[in-house]
Amino acid sequence: MQKILLLEDDTVLAETLCELLKGEGLTIVHTTNGEEALDATFKECFDLLLFDVNVAYINGFELLKSLRESGDTTPAVFITALADIGSLSYSFSVGADDYIKKPFDFDELLVRILALLRKSYKTYENEIKVDGFSFSIDKQELYKNGEFIPLAPMELKITKLLFQNLDKTVEKEVLLEYLAEGKEMSEGALRVHINKLRKIDLPITTIKGIGYRLGKS
Repeated sequence: MQKILLLEDDTVLAETLCELLKGEGLTIVHTTNGEEALDATFKECFDLLLFDVNVAYINGFELLKSLRESGDTTPAVFITALADIGSLSYSFSVGADDYIKKPFDFDELLVRILALLRKSYKTYENEIKVDGFSFSIDKQELYKNGEFIPLAPMELKITKLLFQNLDKTVEKEVLLEYLAEGKEMSEGALRVHINKLRKIDLPITTIKGIGYRLGKS
């Protein structure tokens, strides 16, 4: 299920937007100020950012600018009462994908959001996400909150197998055979690699006597 981060301090408008988007089968995380929204991006991955601009602590423009500078490429839409050409221009300069002026037509907003979600799904359909981490099957790369995490070859292989079996238990014997490449590998060596991955906060659970599972903590 695709997930949207909504930053909007108008309670009535936010409730209407949440109802509209949930009606399309989307999951909505609603925040009312820039700091809350920033914290939310650290905790989980989103498929789209829907930001008001004039909000407390960190305004929408500066928030998106910071996210883009950190490597976060999540599609973003501004919904704002700012109607001047300078604001419009600045919104795209900080990385917005769309800009809608208040008051807006809800049907039009929905069309634009769904179009961006379809586009991003096609782009990232080979990306698997969990607890702020995302793994690109095509690129063989791990990211945490949009930031690339370099991995040693063995840890990368374990990560790939666990992500491909997200929320499923991978037996120790399967992991050992997958990693061995014609050579013997001990359970102790496997535990060392698993512990290194846990140090970067990958949510790996030990299933006693069976193996390991990657899933939401």
